[in-house]
Amino acid sequence: MSKLNLTLKVWRQASQKEEGRIETYDAKDIPIEASFLEMLDIVNERVINDGGEPIHFDHDCREGICGQCSLTVNGIPHSKDRGITVCQLHMRKFKSGDTIWIEPFRAKAFPLLRDLIVDRSAFDRIVAAGGYIDVRTGSAQDANALPVAKTKADASMDAAACIGCGACVAACKNASAMLFVSAKAAHLNLLPQGAPEKDARVLGMVRKMEEEGFGNCTNFYECEAVCPKEISVDNIARLNRDFAIASAREALV
Repeated sequence: MSKLNLTLKVWRQASQKEEGRIETYDAKDIPIEASFLEMLDIVNERVINDGGEPIHFDHDCREGICGQCSLTVNGIPHSKDRGITVCQLHMRKFKSGDTIWIEPFRAKAFPLLRDLIVDRSAFDRIVAAGGYIDVRTGSAQDANALPVAKTKADASMDAAACIGCGACVAACKNASAMLFVSAKAAHLNLLPQGAPEKDARVLGMVRKMEEEGFGNCTNFYECEAVCPKEISVDNIARLNRDFAIASAREALV
């Protein structure tokens, strides 16, 4: 079984109030079959055995589902490989002797908690600002009761694939959350079930996004490039259009 010997340059910071720094770690005898997070586990085990403080990083499913494993690898959120999260990155993508820089996502709206962990609860508050959908619960409706065009159904499901990892924010020079917000709005707004609250949803989410301190979108599309679910920037254009219409309607009330 092939092994790698690597040098890690890792951001260490005990809290938001304390000064951060880059520390160097030797990652020796790393199996190429290991995932990136498994590699960090191996390094942490050795650090703990040597009496040191382990590298703190966030994770949960380790299957590319939850988006918690949000790290910047060599300056790119989730790494240079497209369509994956950090937990889906495997060490076979590196070669022995490589130096890997590992840092947290950088954004004012994502305050750092410790080392590689940031607080992304701003996303939760944006989603909450979107409100609800007014549909009858209970027994399931007939599948043909609400016809939905396939193009809209497909676009809605593609938008719903967003896992809220925050890579779009970390990649954007303005720390914009427009790709995230547009995806979360689109997966409801494109369906008839989400139509009654569409205007209120768009207005609430966009205004909450601005309140949370995210920047504006200037259409450089780094967000789409690093998104592990490859959410399309077409959703941003749709959100801008929906917001303009909702704002005009609100002004007439």
